[in-house]
Amino acid sequence: MPIRTLLRNRTRLLLVATPLAAALAAVLVTVSVHAADETKPSASAASAPTRPALTVTVTQPQPASLSMKISANGNIAAWQEASVGTEANGLRLLDVKVNVGDVVKRGQVLATFAADTVAAEVAQSRAAVAESEATLAEAAANAQRARELQSTGALSAQQINQYLTAERTAQARLDVQRAMAKTQQLRLAQTQVLAPDNGVISARSATVGAVLPAGQELFRLIRGGRLEWRAEVTASDLAQLKPGMTVSVTPAGGAPVQGTLRMVAPTVDAATRNGLVYVDLNAPGTARAGMFARGDFEVGTAQSLTLPQGAVLLRDGFSYVLRVGADSRITQTKVTVGRRSGDRVEITGGLDKGARVVASGGSFLGEGDTVRVVEASVPAQKTASK
Repeated sequence: MPIRTLLRNRTRLLLVATPLAAALAAVLVTVSVHAADETKPSASAASAPTRPALTVTVTQPQPASLSMKISANGNIAAWQEASVGTEANGLRLLDVKVNVGDVVKRGQVLATFAADTVAAEVAQSRAAVAESEATLAEAAANAQRARELQSTGALSAQQINQYLTAERTAQARLDVQRAMAKTQQLRLAQTQVLAPDNGVISARSATVGAVLPAGQELFRLIRGGRLEWRAEVTASDLAQLKPGMTVSVTPAGGAPVQGTLRMVAPTVDAATRNGLVYVDLNAPGTARAGMFARGDFEVGTAQSLTLPQGAVLLRDGFSYVLRVGADSRITQTKVTVGRRSGDRVEITGGLDKGARVVASGGSFLGEGDTVRVVEASVPAQKTASK
């Protein structure tokens, strides 16, 4: 091919390639501009300050004097319970005058038995006594005459001895009849069942019309209406308990009642290693014999660090507080808690006394959140807001 033709073709190729290169360069410039535009907002967003999640009030652990208590469980029982039964044998129960829950006084009639048979026997005994008295009077007169005639010899010694013996025999028979009359009188008195002491009727088995043997129980009586709490306390805690201590006892489903520790049992159960303590309930209130109850023995006071109850969160079975750092960021810290007093919770570990923690509203916060801290004078209901 001639050289001129080759040069002409090369020139055409250059003229075609130049517009393609220019177009490609324009595309690259456009992509770079868009990438730069997209990079600028993200960089500015990273440099912007983080917006606080909540406005909170912070608090610090405060020392407080908390009462030291020993907790225990046990049952409420009667201080003493009396069994009231019948002493009369084979008599029919005529009337029952009290029921379960009635308050009775010593000597009050609780029930009566039919007394017709016993009254007849009492009358018979009285008649026998009168007869024996008459016989004794006659024997005594004969013995007196025999004594007067003893010196005259009008009566033999044998006759005199007979008169004197008859007198003594008549006296003995009179004593027997009087004893029998007294026995019948006691049987008549036993037809009335009396309360042995002041108290409350806790059980009744008496049924009108029943013919009962002697010794059959009719009622059970809580003496004086007094109840006590019998608590089981571990052997390691028994040494701290002393008679006279104040005890707060809470029956199942009832309000707390105050009691006084009366006695610590002298023995400990070998199987459970628990000892019984007996607490007098001064005013039982809603407590009833047989109820289960929980109680706390106050054994002293101790200084402890405390936080408001709202500052302690329960998460996954553990207690946490939300510490606020110098950069206003939240750090979740596990703590151990102890006793509670009102709205304060004892902190026994995991937190130093100089820490700042969120006082309330922590359930809306998480690890690493940023918060706005306000002064402690802000009312409690405004310490956590969006």
